[in-house]
Amino acid sequence: METKKAYIFLADGFEEVEALTVVDLLRRADIRCEMVSISDSLELVGRSRIHVKADRLFEDVRFDDADLLVLPGGMPGTLHLAGHAGLCDLLKDKAADKHVLIGAICAAPTVLGGLGLLKDKKATCFPGMEDQLKCARHSVKKVVKDERIITSRGLGTAVPFALRLIEALEGEERAQDVAQGIVFQL
Repeated sequence: METKKAYIFLADGFEEVEALTVVDLLRRADIRCEMVSISDSLELVGRSRIHVKADRLFEDVRFDDADLLVLPGGMPGTLHLAGHAGLCDLLKDKAADKHVLIGAICAAPTVLGGLGLLKDKKATCFPGMEDQLKCARHSVKKVVKDERIITSRGLGTAVPFALRLIEALEGEERAQDVAQGIVFQL
């Protein structure tokens, strides 16, 4: 069985827990996961001033092997993600690929909304940002999957979000195994 590949995009001001929870749990599920900086440095500073070193710079990655693209929330990280032309082009391109999943949590679903990727889809986001989901059918569930797009509400939903990403890539049994390993009840 081929190992799945995920990329999570980081910008200064990203929400550390949302990003690192996803990376940690995907790696526990044996999904290859790389943290990609959209800035000109591998060194990034999260919204809580925690310093994190990304694995690669955006311009050094081709993304041909992507099974999953993930956007963590946080401010101003989400604004940086939305303002990165290369990332926005990649998201639009991969949204048309039937084999690639896209995940976004907290404020980050607004990036997808701004690109028109949530049109007529169920989605959720950080409370108070629903108007930025643009043509989505808003939900208040912790995690929402509609076709190949998975969205979640915020830091408090990071574990269920990551487990849903695992389930979408590797199946419910694998997600249950990881949940059990971290003493989390689905």
